[in-house]
Amino acid sequence: MAINGIFIIASIGDEAHERIAAIQREFDPKLAATSPPHVTIAGSSGVGPMDPNTPIEEIRAALEPIVATTPPLILPYGPPIRFMQTTIIVVPLDPHGPLRTFHERIARSGLRFDRPRFAFTPHSTLSFYPTHPPEVLRRLLSIRVREPAVIDRISVQHTTDPQPSRTLLELTLSGEAATRVPTPR
Repeated sequence: MAINGIFIIASIGDEAHERIAAIQREFDPKLAATSPPHVTIAGSSGVGPMDPNTPIEEIRAALEPIVATTPPLILPYGPPIRFMQTTIIVVPLDPHGPLRTFHERIARSGLRFDRPRFAFTPHSTLSFYPTHPPEVLRRLLSIRVREPAVIDRISVQHTTDPQPSRTLLELTLSGEAATRVPTPR
């Protein structure tokens, strides 16, 4: 299914970015070459993509108050899982707490989003394109990403598959203090 819409993605900080990029290069070189590690905040789960004709000024006006009052988020990754009955392997983030609050504020910002395909399931993708044989899949699912996702900025991207996404706007989370979510034991 071709996509033409606007997504909001978050970078995940240098350490987690490097770790996940290395895993992608090993297990899914095509993904590594086409999509840097990130977390989709709006556009694929929880809310669908925004209409591609939404003016940048409208997006900026809706998002600036949210990022100005949201501190950077420091979030632990869970163990890798298969995403929604597919062969896609992701490392999930807790869909509750400060990340959920951030997502919900964007969803209720007045911007118009399409219907979502999935419930809010924040994650970073480790492997998207290949179907791995059982032994490779076991090895991939045994990997742990110990570096936290540090979400301190978002990027608004116009995606027109199969073309590369185009950045429309970047904003920094600039609320008071970083919110660190404890790593589950």
